Amino acid sequence: MKKHRSSFSGKLGYVLAAAGASVGLGNIWRFPYLAAKYGGGMFLLIYVILALTFGYTMIVAESALGRMTRKSPVGAFKSFEKAGWLSFGGWINAIIPILIVPYYSVIGGWVLKYLKEYIMGNGKDLAADGYFSGFISNGVSTEICFVVFCMFTLVIIYAGVRNGIERVSKLMMPVLIVLSVIIAIYSVTRPGAMAGVKYFLIPNFKNFSWMSVVAAMGQMFYSLSIAMGILVTFGSYMKKETSIEDSTRNVEIFDTAIAMMAGLMIIPAVFAFSGGDPNTLQAGPSLMFITIPKVFQNMGFGTAIGILFFLLVLFAAVTSSIALTESAVSTFEDEIGWSRKKATVVVGVIMLLLGTLSCLGYGPLAFVKIIGMQFLDFFDFLTNSVMMPIAALMTSLLVSRVVGIDRIEEEIRHGENSFRRKKIFVVMIKYLCPIFTMIILASSVANAFGWISM
Repeated sequence: MKKHRSSFSGKLGYVLAAAGASVGLGNIWRFPYLAAKYGGGMFLLIYVILALTFGYTMIVAESALGRMTRKSPVGAFKSFEKAGWLSFGGWINAIIPILIVPYYSVIGGWVLKYLKEYIMGNGKDLAADGYFSGFISNGVSTEICFVVFCMFTLVIIYAGVRNGIERVSKLMMPVLIVLSVIIAIYSVTRPGAMAGVKYFLIPNFKNFSWMSVVAAMGQMFYSLSIAMGILVTFGSYMKKETSIEDSTRNVEIFDTAIAMMAGLMIIPAVFAFSGGDPNTLQAGPSLMFITIPKVFQNMGFGTAIGILFFLLVLFAAVTSSIALTESAVSTFEDEIGWSRKKATVVVGVIMLLLGTLSCLGYGPLAFVKIIGMQFLDFFDFLTNSVMMPIAALMTSLLVSRVVGIDRIEEEIRHGENSFRRKKIFVVMIKYLCPIFTMIILASSVANAFGWISM
């Protein structure tokens, strides 16, 4: 007896779930940092162009693969007899979220902690020098926050596609948009913030460099959930009458709008705080948990803005976390035949075990290093810098060399009678996407080992 496959209720359910997967911590703490470092408006322009070409192509390809096969990544890749060694790409796509969601949930726990402290009126403590390092080195405190975040994610996954993922996405995404607009308006109206607005929105071609292109390409993976198995999985839940092209365009708009809002929330505020120095914006946790609390502490209504900001970040983290977890659960359901309950429990155990390593990697296990990195940094490097570019490369080759453009076009035309950006898709999937992914892989690995500086 063929097992019934869950599905989204329609286009809105898919778009909000896929947008929720895309809008995560990468938009909020990585995008503003890269924009500040690589030319502000110039970086933004390059990113938008790539989102409309590279990003569009990979979203369409992965969504079509999922809907065509009605399977999660492993099964989707194995569905094509001529795939050969490329079928291994399905396993890479499937393993990536299993490795990402544990350490992602650790960071989600940090966000919970900061939100709680702002609600309790302790924003001044959060802005104090050494607070963040002291917090993450406390294994017990970080572990509790991490476990709470994990349990929240797993409860949503256990509820299913429509009752869990879709329902939560429909609630959180509109709230996230409203919060981002409120904070962005507040940020750009601070004294001295307009210099940051101009730097971020107005392209200056003197700031163009090849590294700006490479950095923007790398950000595509973080921002659009490319090569994580998520879009293949969500595509398999998409109804045939839902337009893949229209849905992709809406995801592009959501993601780019939130990335721009993140830039307008953070860059003008930091510019105003630092007197116009873009180097004040640091990457990753340093920006979110050290610089931003200091900025809020020096602004009017700092506590209220801190609550709104970390609530926004929490929603972004949750929507991405449930997408990553669902991709992992779907793989266990499809490939081993487990029930959703059993698959969710097993993925939960993996999350707790691997996440605990990342949790304790800055505290009791700080002495353990893998190629000079603590556990969280190593898992981040392995998935984002190595596995994701390889997965994207193999997806591009599978679609262009094995599945074929004609079959992809046929799948896309199920939802409508046209394939409006077919020419862009063909050129990108056959030639440019494989080249881009190899460039990202080479530059990311070289940067990690200190051979080049990004």
